[in-house]
Amino acid sequence: MSVPSIHVIGAGLAGCEAAYQAASMGVKVFLHEMKPQKKTPAHRTDLFAELCCSNSLRSEIPENAVGLLKKELAAMGSLIMEAAFHTRVPAGSSLAVDRDKFSRYITERIKNHPAITVLEEECSSPPKDGVTVIATGPLTSEPLSKYISDLVGGEKLHFFDAAAPIVDASTIDMSKVFVASRYGKGEACYINCPMDREQYDAFYCALISAEEAPLKEFDRESQQELTVFEGCMPIEVMAKRGYGTLLYGPMKPVGLPLPQTGKEAYAILQLRQENLEKTMYNLVGFQTHLTFPAQKRVFRMIPGLENAEFLRYGVMHRNTFLNSPKILDETYCVKNSENLYFAGQITGVEGYIESAGSGMVAGINAARKALGMTKLVFEPICELGAMAHYVSHGAIGDFQPMNANFGIIAPLEKKIKGGKQARNCAYVLRSLSYIENVSKKVKEESQA
Repeated sequence: MSVPSIHVIGAGLAGCEAAYQAASMGVKVFLHEMKPQKKTPAHRTDLFAELCCSNSLRSEIPENAVGLLKKELAAMGSLIMEAAFHTRVPAGSSLAVDRDKFSRYITERIKNHPAITVLEEECSSPPKDGVTVIATGPLTSEPLSKYISDLVGGEKLHFFDAAAPIVDASTIDMSKVFVASRYGKGEACYINCPMDREQYDAFYCALISAEEAPLKEFDRESQQELTVFEGCMPIEVMAKRGYGTLLYGPMKPVGLPLPQTGKEAYAILQLRQENLEKTMYNLVGFQTHLTFPAQKRVFRMIPGLENAEFLRYGVMHRNTFLNSPKILDETYCVKNSENLYFAGQITGVEGYIESAGSGMVAGINAARKALGMTKLVFEPICELGAMAHYVSHGAIGDFQPMNANFGIIAPLEKKIKGGKQARNCAYVLRSLSYIENVSKKVKEESQA
């Protein structure tokens, strides 16, 4: 008797999670990945699950929505979470990883999995027979992008995403900075670059007048409609909204008193550890679209970075996503094509962990389809289900990418006293109880 199989196109976070979940259910998986033969403009390595922007997976506190999502994924046996825990670097109350070790860990787990066959090839369309998950990310290659466009009647949308620069730790002037985490939460692991008002004024003026880079060739068709995702807004775009915007955003000094005086600086830039060896740090919240010379000139105005060596400059690239409420159901399956699923940022989920979550739901359901089982719809009382519900039921005419948050999760059955913290705790308890039952059900069905 032949073993049921599925195809997964794309070995990013969503694709690797989808492939791993399907393989764990006893389905044979053919994972198609165009690297190393071909890369998108945002990729630099041949590894799977490459982190193109930040190395932070954001908050690990369960009372935070993305922290809850991490708990749900871990409870469901997520490969992405397994890799993150094995390759984490200190980041206070956040979960950050050594990006190369993280990608290498996932690549090795996928390539060594007995039920997964990796095919190094570019796909222009899904295989004609069987079940397929398309998880090619926001920079889907042109041939497959055309197929998707034709499939959905040309209804593709896009926004622009940006990455922050990374500096060589040995070139930071440690006499002008101090190490601490905001409000003392977690290990003191951020390098903080304080500014007085005069320094901030000079930096702000230089930033808002600095030269922006021209868009890459593959982005120029959208140059007239430059839409940026709020969660990854370039620092110069944010600054142009007003003098105080940065002071309440990425340069907020609150909770970081100066060691010498105990008082707060006028502004602070935080640097977050990029790797376990502490040889690289990224500028937190400083995603940018400035030219490389402008980045070097302006960011070296920050105390401690006067002689910093930039190991990677910030870049901007286009992210494409579907009008998913019109196209996908709660399992990320195409409504008029029961053998085709999508996963990852192309569906309109935004963020590394959210992409992995969509990959998990799509992978489980693609495997269930191949096995002749009914769909598993995650209820919106958990973040996995809430994201799937948002993607499939959002506003069709004005659909925008969304991070995990408690605003999209189903309301509690009764009012909780004690304010926001108590309410969030109630969300967490309800979600994890539900996920525990779902996880048990999936395992029992896989063993049957």
